[in-house]
Amino acid sequence: QVQLVESGGGLVQPGGSLGLSCAASGIIFNNYAMGWYRQAPGKQRELVATITSAGSTDYADSVKGRFTISRDNVKKTVYLQMNSLKREDTAVYFCNAKRVIVPAGRLYWGQGTQVTVSS
Repeated sequence: QVQLVESGGGLVQPGGSLGLSCAASGIIFNNYAMGWYRQAPGKQRELVATITSAGSTDYADSVKGRFTISRDNVKKTVYLQMNSLKREDTAVYFCNAKRVIVPAGRLYWGQGTQVTVSS
C-alpha cells in the first residue's frame, strides 16, 4: 500500500520559516519524481516545487528564492523548506509522487498539511 505522509505544517508569522516533510512508503522511491503542491481556499491546486530522483529542481515563480525542495532517497522522504513566508502562502500543502519509470505517469498524493501565515 502506497502512503505519502506529510508533517510539519502549522501557524507562522509573516517573514517566518517552516519546514515540511513527506515520508513515502510502498514505492521504489528512486522511480518517482516528487513534488509539493498547495491549495488555498477557493483556489485550484497549484504546483509549488518538484524534484527528480537525481535532484534536479523546479519552482513556481511565486516561491523562487524563498522555498527549497530536497529529498533523501535513503529515508524515502522529500522536504520543503519555506523561508520569508507571506500571507499568500497560506494553503494546504500536498506531497505528490509521480512515477517516471515505465510504466510512467502513476500519481500518488498525501493527505495534506495546513500552513497558515498570519500575525
